[in-house]
Amino acid sequence: MSTTTTSETRSPLPLLLRRGRSSTALSASTAEARSPLSILQFRRRSSKDVRNITSVSSSLLPAFGTFIEDDNPSSKPFIILHFDRRYRLWELFLVILVGYSAWASLFELAFERAAEGVLLTIDLVVDFFFAVDIILTFFVSYLDNTTYLNVTDHKLIAKRYLKSAAFVMDVASTLPIQFIYKTITGNVGRGQAFGFLNLLRLWRLRRVAELFKRLEKDAHFNYFVIRVIKLLCVTIFWIHLAGCILYWIAYHYPRPTETWIGSQVEDFKERSVWLGYTYSMYWSIVTLTTVGYGDLHAVNSREKTFNMFYMLFNIGLTSYIIGIMTNLVVHGALRTFAMRSAINQILRYTSKNRLPDTMREQMLAHMQLKFKTAELRQEEVLQDLPKAIRSSINQHLFRSIIEEAYLFKGFPEGLIVQLVSQIQAEYFPPKMEIILQNEIPTDFYVIVSGGVDLIASKGVSEQVLAKLGPGSMAGEIGVVFNIPQPFTVRTRRLSQVIRIGHHKFKDMVQSDNDVDAKMIITNFMNYLKGLNDELKKEIPFLRDLLADADAQVQETVQTTEETPQSNNEEIVTVSRDEYEQKEERRSEGVPKRVIIHGQAPPNQDNNNNGDSNGRLIILPDSIQLLFDLAEKKLGKRGSTIAMADGAHVEQIDALRENDHLYIF
Repeated sequence: MSTTTTSETRSPLPLLLRRGRSSTALSASTAEARSPLSILQFRRRSSKDVRNITSVSSSLLPAFGTFIEDDNPSSKPFIILHFDRRYRLWELFLVILVGYSAWASLFELAFERAAEGVLLTIDLVVDFFFAVDIILTFFVSYLDNTTYLNVTDHKLIAKRYLKSAAFVMDVASTLPIQFIYKTITGNVGRGQAFGFLNLLRLWRLRRVAELFKRLEKDAHFNYFVIRVIKLLCVTIFWIHLAGCILYWIAYHYPRPTETWIGSQVEDFKERSVWLGYTYSMYWSIVTLTTVGYGDLHAVNSREKTFNMFYMLFNIGLTSYIIGIMTNLVVHGALRTFAMRSAINQILRYTSKNRLPDTMREQMLAHMQLKFKTAELRQEEVLQDLPKAIRSSINQHLFRSIIEEAYLFKGFPEGLIVQLVSQIQAEYFPPKMEIILQNEIPTDFYVIVSGGVDLIASKGVSEQVLAKLGPGSMAGEIGVVFNIPQPFTVRTRRLSQVIRIGHHKFKDMVQSDNDVDAKMIITNFMNYLKGLNDELKKEIPFLRDLLADADAQVQETVQTTEETPQSNNEEIVTVSRDEYEQKEERRSEGVPKRVIIHGQAPPNQDNNNNGDSNGRLIILPDSIQLLFDLAEKKLGKRGSTIAMADGAHVEQIDALRENDHLYIF
């Protein structure tokens, strides 16, 4: 019972949880104390509004320090948020009506007979919807350009709208002038004056520009498609505009037969409206595309003057369209151009420095893989995201893989979270060296997909010692032992690996609590015992290390069996005290390795030329055990332990990693 209680009190997880709760409470109290409600404007938004914000490009950027409350969509009743999804749908419906207004206003100007009947009724219906929108605008919030706050005050909204030119133009373009004239006089409104007044409806085209501006920034829509649709709409409107103007010039010319259409159709004024519209669109398209068949051409000076300005404008419009399309196409091929440029640089570099073909192929394969997987490389995609989002993505993608790796079996959840937050995913092409033999251990890897070979270089020949697949680890032996990497790790096929840094790993494991480090060492030792003989031969001192570990386990088992069962409670108490003492003196959290020699240090015996045949051992827990282990390894028992400078060792805690001990 006492052992359980002690382990629970010493476990770092409850302490970590308690610290987390206290820090959270402190942060909450601090945030509440610093809440700027009393001095700053604020806006309210619900979870639905948050979804609306993410679905459109509303660009809501409150000033720093502004408090945003999460209760209601607006601070006052009868307020429509300008980024609300339903209001966006209403704006989209109005844009469709704008398309009709832009077409009908020019069409009714050129073809006066069409301004009666069905089109007049449709115009009244369309004007009604825009009149409703004028009323709604007095209840729609707006974004203040100076404070970047969402204004929901009725008076401020109305004052801003009434003072703007938009209100005057909205009213002027919505008034059904022909219907009002007919109601007052009883006669149908005809004449050029009504046609020119209808051109005020072109003011509504600003809504189309605002829609395209928002869609171009919206990640839910393809940018290339939106730009192409925008250019197509501009081109169609310009063709319609030019055709209607040219027909209007011909219709009001004193001598109809001396016009571009009258020379072909003398009675075009009495013919169908749609015949004239077809001729107009045909001429406008042929002229815009610079084809110029010559069957329809300007006849009088008015038409020639208009044609000159029209063709000059066509030069600019065509250049704009070609430039935009070229930019869109080239932008899509930039990655290909960059890859080809990088490959050419590699070829020049390898040729200039006379590198072997195998090394050149590796460099080319790596460069091609870099561009193919550019969108998957998380350090490039996630570098601008907050740390919390990057950590959450890593947890989702790689946590299960880390938990299945043998070295981290049984690892506490807190350390798993820390470890996964610091990893990096990488791709390696086939036949690429991930780790070179005898290089300094800086990282180790967990294989996510693909496969690698463990290769031992023996002169000019190579020997494949093992093949590793997904879930295996590579490079961890050099990192844990802090020795040069014993193997070359080479990919067999395209492989994705997780890279874990040497220093980050040790900083995380080396803590005041020794349990996690011992868990790693236990998993590591069990893995080493299962290696084949060829791998064990390539790792220095591995056989001695495994033999020492087995000897310590056997001694522990024998001591436990020789202890009477009646003293179990006393044994537990003594064992716990010794364990606590070990935890206090082993702050590094990993076993210490020392090198022992079987003679006096050189500075104490001048006739001693030194002994280069030292033995690397794991430092035992006491001086007596050190004498026993030295007798077993060196073949003779000593009574004195000295350092290289002649200082005698009296406490095992004073020793450090890689110390040379002289036992004589």
